[in-house]
Amino acid sequence: MGVNQSWFPEFILVGFPLSADMEVLLFCVFSLLYVSNLLGNGMILGLIWLDVRLHTPMYFFLSHLAIIDMSYSSSNLPKLLENLMKHKKTISYGSCTAQLFLYLTFSCTECMILVAMSYDRYVAICQPLHYTVIMTWRLCTVLAITSWVGGFLLALGNLIFFLRLPYCGSPEVNFIFCEILALLKVACGDTWINKVFVLSSGSFILLGPLSLMMVSYMHIGLAILKIKSKEGRRKAFSTCSSHLCVVGFYFGIAMMIYLVPDNGHRDEQKKVLTLFYVLFNPLLNPLVYSLRNAQVKAALKRALQKQRPS
Repeated sequence: MGVNQSWFPEFILVGFPLSADMEVLLFCVFSLLYVSNLLGNGMILGLIWLDVRLHTPMYFFLSHLAIIDMSYSSSNLPKLLENLMKHKKTISYGSCTAQLFLYLTFSCTECMILVAMSYDRYVAICQPLHYTVIMTWRLCTVLAITSWVGGFLLALGNLIFFLRLPYCGSPEVNFIFCEILALLKVACGDTWINKVFVLSSGSFILLGPLSLMMVSYMHIGLAILKIKSKEGRRKAFSTCSSHLCVVGFYFGIAMMIYLVPDNGHRDEQKKVLTLFYVLFNPLLNPLVYSLRNAQVKAALKRALQKQRPS
């Protein structure tokens, strides 16, 4: 009686070849960064929820960004931390499938939320007199729902193609979690159609939004140059500089991982780049938006003052 090659109990996540002591050290460092991510993004969410002055389209999209960052890390890091602590590198097929689907959903949704944020900044700077007319709560809700549905559908497409592949034994996945390209390398069947779908969907979700944001910021740049006062230009630029920092970091690394041709010697490089995504990118957003944003700092100051005894 033959063995069903399409199902098996677990994958082996190779990760980084490290000693047991180094794994414990990394567990401590990664845990600290993960907790900082949850606290930082949780603080952003709390401030936006409690402070009515932050009930604007810009912070509405920022709250979605904070939810995505916490969810993205939570879909990958707990299993990575468990493997580091227990010095094991296995993950069940079901857990791997869920991890794959969730990280694709959150990463694709973040791309589109960043586009919505760039459009908000475009309207605020290029059409300030019509901002409240254009950026209605109805439009903001539609943009947010479209982003989540689009991310879900792209992840679902990759998942459907992944589930059709047969796997043999307990394959070793040369990655830190269940990443789509790493999984395709250990499949027994033909992965040509999967790779085509990953490349096409990756190009669509990365190059499409990036092109739209570049157009938005070209118009924003021209509008800022037309402002006569130096203080006016500074204020206008400061309203979108935080978003530019996040976009540059996020899309730069994503394109290096998914759009640069794989020559077979980039596995370790991709692991390190992905660690930046999982650990530092979610932490970067609250740092950038809290340290470089006067409204967030003012909201935090008001929240702290309310906690002080009179």
